[in-house]
Amino acid sequence: MSEESQLTDAEVLQQRLAEVQSLLARHKLVEDFVHRQDMPRQDLVEELLHKQRLNELRHKLERMPPADIAYILEALSSEDRLLTWNEVKEERGERILEILTDEVRQELLGDGHHRNEKTTVNAFELRNGRLSQITVEGPGDLKNLKPIWVDLVAPTPNIRRWIGEFFDFQLPDPGSLTDLEASARFYVEDNGEIHLHSDFLLDLQTESRNVAVAFILHKDILFSVRTEELPSFRLQRLRARTQPGYVTDGTDVLLDLYAADVEYSADALEDVYADLEVAGKKVLNPRLPDDEAALILSEIARGEDLNGRIRRNVLDTRRALSFLMRGKFLTADQQEDARQILRDIESLDGHTSFLFGKINFLMDATVGFININQNQRVSKLTTISVIFMPINIVAGIGGMSEFSMMTQGIPWPVAYGAFVVGMAVVGWTTYLALRHFERQAVRKRIEESLLPK
Repeated sequence: MSEESQLTDAEVLQQRLAEVQSLLARHKLVEDFVHRQDMPRQDLVEELLHKQRLNELRHKLERMPPADIAYILEALSSEDRLLTWNEVKEERGERILEILTDEVRQELLGDGHHRNEKTTVNAFELRNGRLSQITVEGPGDLKNLKPIWVDLVAPTPNIRRWIGEFFDFQLPDPGSLTDLEASARFYVEDNGEIHLHSDFLLDLQTESRNVAVAFILHKDILFSVRTEELPSFRLQRLRARTQPGYVTDGTDVLLDLYAADVEYSADALEDVYADLEVAGKKVLNPRLPDDEAALILSEIARGEDLNGRIRRNVLDTRRALSFLMRGKFLTADQQEDARQILRDIESLDGHTSFLFGKINFLMDATVGFININQNQRVSKLTTISVIFMPINIVAGIGGMSEFSMMTQGIPWPVAYGAFVVGMAVVGWTTYLALRHFERQAVRKRIEESLLPK
């Protein structure tokens, strides 16, 4: 009997959690140690050690049931959670997401986005009103299926070929989706295929961008082709798997994907609001150093970029929905769903416009503080120059030969000592005169501001 079989379920969970935490701790310790070393081909050594540790973690997770992995993910820190989630296989990810709490699930679907660099093909068919996901590895996996949605992530030319042959149509290359002109992104083929090429938002902690996705409605089946995994698609799969009757055909899936993208864009806008609120509190500080102002400008620029991408993204979604509604490809219920999505987009337009105004205000205010700091430095330099100007004149006189003639018979220490004292008196007098004029100017401005207009 194995040691693990003699333990209770709670003890097994704790043991597996401890193993994963120990592996992650050793992973960080070894990487930090190697990073501090100075050795030939250090980058290669670090990469090999990184892959070795992750492979060990991946193999350990493969032997665990989804419920145990969900428990471990919830117990880990945010950094370790994302690192562990990246090593979970795609086909097991959906089941694990169903078990996780809403907070952890949102973190993994949002900022902790898991980018899947590997090619994946998944077919979805309705079973008891829910979407059932089947991983497709070859044409034989499709023979006994009746899918309403076939989802392809970074498909190779060979995969696109045999899927196209099986369903009797041609799949586009996801790498060339951005080469299309805007006018050629929504069209209907002679055989009735509906083609839509849309942008979906991807907001990460390090960057934000729009990812092109190709949709084809062919014989009531939705085909989606893209280069990488997207949070909107994960959210749609999760909802359709857990809620009976959420979708009934490929067109429903398409509309819900657009709705999920709008919802994801709204969440990203909330993040922009939060970031700008923090930046606004810093800008309202009466004293704003230049280095902190530079960081604020960087945060504002990122918010402006994300806000612009969201605006472009929802504009593209509006065009796609308008194309579907004008072409009369939707049923009455689907028409109402599309109108609801358009109403959500209208509400987002107001928020993006407001954010553009707030971003411009914060940008101007921050630049204004930088200009004030610069003017203060220039003013100080000007004051110093004015103070030393008469001193330089006196020093020039003291360097003339006439000064030696005027002080003939006086010991030179006494003569030059008195001369230095005179220079100091001239400089101090000039400084007091400048202070007096500045106070008079300030008093005059105050009196003018108090006068009735």
